Amino acid sequence: MSETTRNTLYFALVAILLIGTAIFQSANTALFILNMGLISAIMALGVNLQWGFAGLFNVGVMGFVALGGLAVALTSMPPAPGAWASSGGPMIVLALAFGAATVALAVYVQKKMAAGRAKIFATVGILVVGFFIYRAIFDPAVGFVEAINPANAGNIGGLNPGGVDNFKAHGYMTILGWGFGGLLAAGAAWVIGKTALGLRSDYLAIATLGIAEIIIAVMKNEDWLARGVKNIIGMPRPVPYEIDLQNSESFVANANAIGIDPVTASTLWVKLGYSVLFTIVLVVIFLMAQAALKSPWGRMMRAIRDNEVAAEAMGKDVTNRHLQIFILGSAVCGIAGAMMTTLDSQLTPGSYQPLRFTFLIWVMVIVGGSGNNLGAVLGGFVIWFFWVQVEPIGLWLMQLITSGMAEGSALKSHLIDSAAHMRLLTMGLILLLVLRFSPRGLIPEK
Repeated sequence: MSETTRNTLYFALVAILLIGTAIFQSANTALFILNMGLISAIMALGVNLQWGFAGLFNVGVMGFVALGGLAVALTSMPPAPGAWASSGGPMIVLALAFGAATVALAVYVQKKMAAGRAKIFATVGILVVGFFIYRAIFDPAVGFVEAINPANAGNIGGLNPGGVDNFKAHGYMTILGWGFGGLLAAGAAWVIGKTALGLRSDYLAIATLGIAEIIIAVMKNEDWLARGVKNIIGMPRPVPYEIDLQNSESFVANANAIGIDPVTASTLWVKLGYSVLFTIVLVVIFLMAQAALKSPWGRMMRAIRDNEVAAEAMGKDVTNRHLQIFILGSAVCGIAGAMMTTLDSQLTPGSYQPLRFTFLIWVMVIVGGSGNNLGAVLGGFVIWFFWVQVEPIGLWLMQLITSGMAEGSALKSHLIDSAAHMRLLTMGLILLLVLRFSPRGLIPEK
């Protein structure tokens, strides 16, 4: 069987699974799996850029995904009334700018001053004095912002002048938020990469996981930024709202004409709209990743991955190349995180679990085929499908197995309760089977 035929069959099987879901469950469920599969494929592409191209073991993926979601909230939501008074938002911006300037001055002193006690005292003095001045500006401003209507706001809001009530005129801000999510994640990756990329692979994994936890902890606790664990809900989106479609006479007439309930038709139409947008983004990122892979830059990255010492001996700047690919992969994950927040129409920092969901994305890359962009896309669809469907299928299977057992049986209750653990069991089983029979993934790197 040729490679093209085999790959076509893989994606045909994914299509059959989605169609089967639409037939035996519902079209809404199938479209939900499709949309999250598209987002998962983009995340897998980002990780594949880092690991498959350069061998960078990044376990902080969810931190960059969370930054993408934060970027959408800061871009698409309207400014909070009163938060940008002279005692609030502007003072927070001033404090953050002062903090960044303090760190920059300390770095400058470290580079320019000669080694000795004077250098140590100067650096420590700058950081200590700068910290107290920063807190003196920052804390009162945060208190001012968080005291403004804390039940519904208590944060600075975003940059969308139209906000939720005028998404038709300003809905483009949500799409811009996806790009801003990539930029924010890329900026964070640059800061992290400058400090962590010199570490060995296992220490890099520990560092990136810790940094992801820090990012999410900040999002949970800094209410002035995005309401913390109180969440931001009702975010604008680039597709119509279901209620608007249901109030449209032409849409209702068309739905009735083809025999679909207008309420169901509105949800399907919205999810189809997301599917089109997400597919466009996935195709663009995939084509760019393919072009990068086949370029001299891509060949250089794989040479560095396979033998850093030899590549460095040939004059390649390994550290800077690692920084480049780390930033690019993190930016892609940030875009995926922004899209996921838009799909949910809410930002919920408590839902980001770095270790659990980073594991899931890594399974997608390994199962699909590390180093192969098409394999990463396939892995994103396959693993997400099973992640969603295994638990209900497992519950049905356990109920079938225990159907002949007496009611109240301890074994029956135990087996039915065990269905909740089918997800992680199945992920491990899939990973073991793929590593045993196709160690390089379903679509291996050429």
